Amino acid sequence: MLPQAAKRPRISVADYLAGERDAEVKHEYIDGDVYAMTGASRRHALIVNALAFALTPHARRRGCQVVTTDLKLRLQVAGATIFYYPDLMLACDPTDQPDPYYLTRPCLVAEVLSPSTERIDRREKLLSYISLPSVREVLLIAQDFPAIEIHRRRNDWQAEVHTEGLLRLDCLDADLAVADVYADVANLPPAHEGAAP
Repeated sequence: MLPQAAKRPRISVADYLAGERDAEVKHEYIDGDVYAMTGASRRHALIVNALAFALTPHARRRGCQVVTTDLKLRLQVAGATIFYYPDLMLACDPTDQPDPYYLTRPCLVAEVLSPSTERIDRREKLLSYISLPSVREVLLIAQDFPAIEIHRRRNDWQAEVHTEGLLRLDCLDADLAVADVYADVANLPPAHEGAAP
């Protein structure tokens, strides 16, 4: 008889949430398994901050909230419970308060892409985010060159790529300038070898 690999014990949602409150390292949760998150580059952090700064005045006018990397998103996908830490979410539903540590009905979700996460962000996470009825837009943002890819529900999730100018955000009924998102990294060298100019 061949030896079998030992199965890891599955972690309950309650144990995961309790552990995350005191954890020094954040973890994402996928149906009983947890995955440690890696640290972000300076460029990544500055882009998230600039995006939040640009969106916050519009969000306040509409009674929405901009939240960044420390708040989780809870999803149910094909019967599996998932918790992700998106780089940014826009919360416009005042009833979306089931727990102080996560959202369930954001209007917009954004991820800043990096070589270690881009494949997962573009596939698993994007498919998970668009499965939420509340989500109207998903932003995938390059960090080494100006490029914001927006996927919109009203366009059947077809990608639009903006490298300059303004892009319209349906959730806020407002425009976002690509230059504002990259303003703080314009003079920094690319974080990764082989990045586009």
